[in-house]
This record gives sequence, structure tokens and C-alpha cells, in this order.
Amino acid sequence: MKNIENMKITEIEIYKVNIDYTEPCNIALGNYDKAESVAIKILTDSDIYGTGEASSDPFILGTCQGTDFEAAKHYAHLLKGKNPLEIETRMQEINHALIYNASIRGAFDMALYDILGKTLNQPVYRLLGGTKRILNTDLTVGIQNTVHETVNHAVKIIEDGFESVKLKVGRPGFEDIAHIAAVRNAVGDDVEIKIDSNQGWDVAQATVILKRIEPLNILFSEQPLTVWDFEGMRQLRLGSSIPICADESLFDHHDALRLTAMQACDYFNIKLMKSGGISTALKINNIAESAGIRCMIGCFDETRLGLTAAAHFTSAFPNVEFVDLDSALILEKDPVFGGIKYEIEKNGTIFLPEGPGLGAEFNEDFLKTCENITI
Repeated sequence: MKNIENMKITEIEIYKVNIDYTEPCNIALGNYDKAESVAIKILTDSDIYGTGEASSDPFILGTCQGTDFEAAKHYAHLLKGKNPLEIETRMQEINHALIYNASIRGAFDMALYDILGKTLNQPVYRLLGGTKRILNTDLTVGIQNTVHETVNHAVKIIEDGFESVKLKVGRPGFEDIAHIAAVRNAVGDDVEIKIDSNQGWDVAQATVILKRIEPLNILFSEQPLTVWDFEGMRQLRLGSSIPICADESLFDHHDALRLTAMQACDYFNIKLMKSGGISTALKINNIAESAGIRCMIGCFDETRLGLTAAAHFTSAFPNVEFVDLDSALILEKDPVFGGIKYEIEKNGTIFLPEGPGLGAEFNEDFLKTCENITI
């Protein structure tokens, strides 16, 4: 291996990844039926490469596969010939060269950490100063048309072995109350229930709903209001015994500071696709720990590769207490070698891979079927 001080990025492969869902997932913001992602592979002159994944979302991230693909080409030209081990410097260059585009920035970030781990022969969670933890994910129930359908989906999840379920809500009026109450009645008192409105309520509506469901032992209400209404979230937090979790309102550490200063939430939902990768996720968690705010790790519709990066980050920091890394379970194809493994029947347990770096990569035969370019 060449002197790592002089390691250089030689080329970057960029792929469009398309995978159908096993069934559509509806949330308050819109409907999803397939994952349209971008995969990248950063090659170096030391025969070491790193892999990353960007999961686009037009409703939340303001990105699509096409914009991520074009941004990836821009970043690739920027990074060629530079040292991939200087992660903070590389990410600052990326962040300043083309703002926003958090998901594709996250793909480059995780690929750089993958290279660093392989170079030092260490898994990413250990690079971050952590240890391997047992993680347990929930599984999500999308917005269903009837209470009966919502209950059936939730009960199936618990029968399969999960002990935590997330219910997507955000229906008109106060319809959500019946769905939440029926699920609690069906699954019993010991099952953990989170609710996620995806900005689907207004303050008046949320105030009534949260008050009505207080006896149902809801773990927290995630993003009940529109992304910019920090003051409304603060009012809900002060007026309800159900904790408030910020998701779409929290992209980076600047948002974390503002949410903390306004006392607008009890929990943060960190997603690598929102933060632009592990580098900024670290900064968010530092603020959270300082403020006594616990975190959840979440996802969009990443494959097991992107989820593996999130699991490494989560394993390193006990303050990231709640886990919502279920997207790979609703994809029709699994194009990833290595990576996290699930034991669904044992409370959705996630096991991190052995080996250096992320310990995950895309199947090369699968990538050959994808539209791609090499920079």
C-alpha cells in the first residue's frame, strides 16, 4: 500500500439505482412505491475504494434521483486527485461547492469513511470511538384507508417479532385518533408505539389529537407540524405529556442549535440523508448530548448499504437510543453484499457486519444493470 499521506482519489463511479417497494407506502406528504437512489464508488491509487448511497426524496429533501446524479458528477470533478482520508476538508469543499443536496453529500461522506476504515483496517463504528451495540429497529405502518387495515398491518408486525411500531398519521381532521387507539388496543400495553405526522397536522388539530391520545402511552409524536413551525412545536411540547420529536425540522447542526434554544422538541431524528452524512450527524449528536436531548436514527428508502452506515454511527453513540432503520425490509431486491443483518423474530435486531470500513458494498452484477457514469 502506498503512503496513506499521499493517497489520491483516481475516479468516481456513479450509478442510478431503482428498486420497487414490496407494497406502496403512503404518508401525509405523498405516496411512495419505489426507491430511486444514487450509488457512488470512490476509487483510489491504493487499491482501496469506498461506497456510498444517496436516497432522494422530493417531498422532504427537495431532491430526486436526477438532481443527485448531476450533483454527484459535480462533486466527483471536485474531489479527483485529492486525499480521501482528509474527510473534514473534503466535506467542507463539497458543502461549499454546491449547497443543499444533503443526500448525495451523505453518500460521499459515507464512502470516505469506508475508505478510512479500510485503510486503517477498522470498522467505522470504532473509528468513531464506539463499540458494537445490539440495535433493535421498529417497522413502519404507512397511512391506511381504514382502521381495520391499520390494525392488521400493526398486528402483523408484532406477530413477526418486532416490539416497536411506527404509525404514519396526518389524516384530515381527527381521524388519526381512532387508528392510534385501535392499534394500542390490538397490540397491548407492552408494545412501543411511535406516531409520525410528517408535517400533516396544524397546531389546533395536533393539540386536540395529542390530548386525546395521552392515555395510550405513545413514545413520541414525530414532526407533527410543518417544517418551519418551531414555535408551534414548542407550544405542543409545553401543552402535552407526549414528547415531540423533530425530523423534517432537523437537517444539520444549525437546526439542532435553534431547536434546542427554542425548546421546541424532546428528541432529534437524525438521518444521514438529511445531515449530509456522518460528519454532520456527529455535530448534531454533540449538541443533543449537551442539551440532554436523546436521538433516533432514521432513514428514507436506503438499501442495506446506506442503513449500514447509519448503524455504524448509531452503535458508536448510546445517546442515539431509538432506531428506525427498516427501509431495506420493504424493498423487493437486496443488491448489497455484507452490511447489516436483521433478526426480525428477535425484536427487529440489527447486527453490524465484521470487517473494516462499512463492511458493505453493492453487488457488481446489479450495478452493471444500472445507468452509470465514471468521472
